[in-house]
Amino acid sequence: MKVVKFGGSSMADAGQYRKIRDILLADPERRVVVVSAAGKRNKADHKITDLLYLCYAHTQYGVDCSGVFEMIVSRYREIQRDLGLTLDLEPEFAALKQRLDAKAVTQDELASRGEYFSARLMAAYLGFQFVDAADWVKFKFDGTVDQESSYEALRGLVRGMGVVIPGFYGLMPDGRIRTFTRGGSDITGALAAAALDADVYENWTDVSGILMADPRIVENPKTIPEVTYDELRELSYSGAQVLHEGTIFPVREKNIPLNIRNTNAPEDPGTMIQEKFQLDSDPQRFITGITGKKDFTIIAVSKRGMSSQVGVLRKILTVLERHDISVDYVPNGIDNVSVVMPTESVASSLYAILGEIQKEVEPDRLDVHDQIAVVAAVGRKMAFRPGISGQIFAALGQAGINIRMINQGPDELNIIFGVDNRDFASAIRVLYNSFIKE
Repeated sequence: MKVVKFGGSSMADAGQYRKIRDILLADPERRVVVVSAAGKRNKADHKITDLLYLCYAHTQYGVDCSGVFEMIVSRYREIQRDLGLTLDLEPEFAALKQRLDAKAVTQDELASRGEYFSARLMAAYLGFQFVDAADWVKFKFDGTVDQESSYEALRGLVRGMGVVIPGFYGLMPDGRIRTFTRGGSDITGALAAAALDADVYENWTDVSGILMADPRIVENPKTIPEVTYDELRELSYSGAQVLHEGTIFPVREKNIPLNIRNTNAPEDPGTMIQEKFQLDSDPQRFITGITGKKDFTIIAVSKRGMSSQVGVLRKILTVLERHDISVDYVPNGIDNVSVVMPTESVASSLYAILGEIQKEVEPDRLDVHDQIAVVAAVGRKMAFRPGISGQIFAALGQAGINIRMINQGPDELNIIFGVDNRDFASAIRVLYNSFIKE
C-alpha cells in the first residue's frame, strides 16, 4: 500500500484533479491520499492559504474581508463546477464566514480550511472516504505530535476503500485546531505512511525529484535519482529547499522509502529516498548534490598555546549561548578556532559578543569576516574516493575562487567550504560543471 501526498500546485484547479485521478488509477496500491490547499494556477495567482491568512489579518484590524473570502470560495466553486460534483459546500462556506466576522475562529483553524475543502472535493471526485486530519493527528500541549495516539487513531479510521486526508493540521488536547508550519502537509503524509506501515510514501509536487543544484544558478540541473536520509538531511541543512524539515522523521523511523514525483510528468521516476541502497544507480558519480547559503559571519579566535588550554572553545560557545545564537560550523587549527553562523542571527549583538569573548578568552587576535557564503558538496560515496577534497579545491582555484573556510566531518558525507558572497553562484557552477555535468 502507498500513501500519496499532493502539494498545492497539484491541487490548483480541476485539470490538476484529473491528473491526480489518472495517477491513482495507474497504481491501485495508491489508496491513501493526503492533499494540500489549492496553490497558484499561474505566477499572478494567489495560494489559498495566503488568502486565508490575509482574511484573518483583516478581521483582527476591523477590516472587511468579504472580497478576499469570496476569492477563496470562488476557487473551490470553480473546481466543483468544472468537475461536475454535486457536493454542496455552501452551508460550510456560510458558517465559516459567519464565525470569521464574529472573530470566533482562530488563525490556525481558518488557515486549515484550505486543506479541508480541498480534501472534501477530492474525496467526492474520487469516490473515496474522507478522513478529517482533526480526527487522528493528535498534538500534545507542547506542540509536538503524539505519534502513538495518532497512529492508533488513523488505523481505526481507515477502512479497505480509498481515503482522502487534508494535510497541515491536527487537534490539540483542548479541542483547538493546530497547524504545522508552512509546508506541513508533507508531515501529515509522512505520519499517515508511518501509521499505516506503507510500502512507499510518494510526495507529488511540480518538479521531477530533488535537483543536484539550484536551477536559478545552474541551467537545467540533473535530478538526483537516489539519496539516503543522511544525505537529504545534509542537503536540507545546507540550504536545499527539498521537503518540510519534519517530513523525514516518521517515515525514517519505519524505514519507509520516500519517493518525490512530478504530478505534471508522472512518467518521471523522481527521486527515491531511503536509509541505504543495495545497488548504485550511478557508481561513477561521487557527489550527490551541491547546495549552499549566503550571508554568514565568521568570528575567528587566535591564541598561542590554545591547543594545550582546556575550555577555550567551551567559553566561546557559552558566550554565544548567552546570546541565543546557534553555531553552524566550527572549523579550527592548532592555535585558532572559528565559529560560523548566519549574519542575521548575530548582527544585533556582534559587538557585545566580541567584548565578552575578549574578556573570557583573552585572545591574541579576534577577527570578524562577513559577506561569507557556505557551499556544501554532499555525497555518501566521497569517503571511498581518495583525493576528492583536492580535486574540488583545485577546480575552484583554477576558476579564481578564493576559499575562506573549510569544514569536513569524519564520516566524509560532505565537504563544506566558505567563499565570498560574490563567488557563491560561481562556486556552485564550477562544482556542477566539473563533477556532475561532465
